[in-house]
Amino acid sequence: MKLKHLFTTLFFLCCAITITAQTDSTFYIKGSMGRLAAHLQLPELKAGEKCPMVILCHGFIGNMDNPLFDTISANLTKTGIGVIRFDFNGHGASEGDFINMTVPNEIDDALSVIAFVRNLPQTANISLLGHSQGGVVSAMAAGQLGKDVIKSVVLMAPAAVLRDDALRGNTMGAMYDPWHAPEFVTMPSGHKLGRDFIQTAVTLPIYETAQKYEGPALILHGMDDRLVPYTYGERFHYVMKHSEIILIPGENHGFGANLPYAATTASRWLTDRLK
Repeated sequence: MKLKHLFTTLFFLCCAITITAQTDSTFYIKGSMGRLAAHLQLPELKAGEKCPMVILCHGFIGNMDNPLFDTISANLTKTGIGVIRFDFNGHGASEGDFINMTVPNEIDDALSVIAFVRNLPQTANISLLGHSQGGVVSAMAAGQLGKDVIKSVVLMAPAAVLRDDALRGNTMGAMYDPWHAPEFVTMPSGHKLGRDFIQTAVTLPIYETAQKYEGPALILHGMDDRLVPYTYGERFHYVMKHSEIILIPGENHGFGANLPYAATTASRWLTDRLK
């Protein structure tokens, strides 16, 4: 009877996941620092049909709900590709305190989401798309897991500058001594950047890990990006041997100058490789 009850529980859990996916309501995945708020959007699927899935990773002090991700998600689902977005720990609707956020524990968050998506009955394969710090997380997660797990990667303004910023002791206007980091520094945005972020950032093997990924990758970077100069995108292109790069003149860090172009370029590249 206990076994029968277990199978019944699992059946209703799978049904709940399917319903959640279709309605795009919020659900939670266990992450590195607590529950991660997530949305799953699926295209129209026949019973038992699978589709490629793209996981979207937002940037530093951002969240999963933003115009760039809205447009990319709409573009992908129209072409038969599923999308899952989530808030990293200490961001948006996820649990955890921003002061405890680090790039390594954001990578752990991404790995938890990847594991969740791999177990969904609708998943055919998994790709990653990350913006800014989410681009660093996506590149490093892909490097750890390899092309057998991650089919393709899109990096939008990947913020590898975060390591150089930490070494300089200046993260988006918050000043500190990286070798004698305080418990936290308060940023102009009001967020408290914790000591662990600084101490892990100064030795973070960003490019060394990213170069291990041997699948296809696209780097999109604005040439007017004042937060993360496009030369950081060029270096990702150099170390990721199967990558392409598109530099967009006049575009800024958030792709606000011509958001539809950037979103469509990323979406079409993914669709060409996944469909």
